[in-house]
Amino acid sequence: MPDATTPYDLDGLRVVAHPLRLRLLSILTAEALSATEAARILGESQANVSYHLRRLAQAGLVQLVEEMSIRGGTAKRYRHDPASGEVLGSGHADEHQALMSSLAAELIARSARYVSESDFVFTEAEVTVSPEAWKRIREMSREVGKLIHDEAMPSATPEGIRISATLALFEVSNHDPAPHT
Repeated sequence: MPDATTPYDLDGLRVVAHPLRLRLLSILTAEALSATEAARILGESQANVSYHLRRLAQAGLVQLVEEMSIRGGTAKRYRHDPASGEVLGSGHADEHQALMSSLAAELIARSARYVSESDFVFTEAEVTVSPEAWKRIREMSREVGKLIHDEAMPSATPEGIRISATLALFEVSNHDPAPHT
């Protein structure tokens, strides 16, 4: 959790609880891009992408890695460091729910592009584990996330395999706040 000396303007988990920001973090993992380049890839306006890039930069989730002179202006290229998300901490329940809703919506959108007959790995669980197992699970999940980010290639790489990965691990209370329907 950031302390009072953290230089970032954070809204907690809410800063990433926006579908476009999640998509930006994904594409900025494999390569540094300007707002114009990212807008072209995402099919969004440059102004909209630029706004969301600034918010991600303020939160410390993307870093400015290059400035280039282009046609009398300056293009700034940003890159996402996946470890930067650790500064967000746990957040409040409403921030957590907003992030989970955004992740679920992004997962649904990506699932429409699932390649039939491709390998599929799936785990879904709400279980009780020992404190030691919980620690190991978190460590292994961070390792998998780091591997995914370290091996990410620009999306236009012909020999690359486009994948989707969504992993959220968190402790839950023993009671259900609302009955299942």
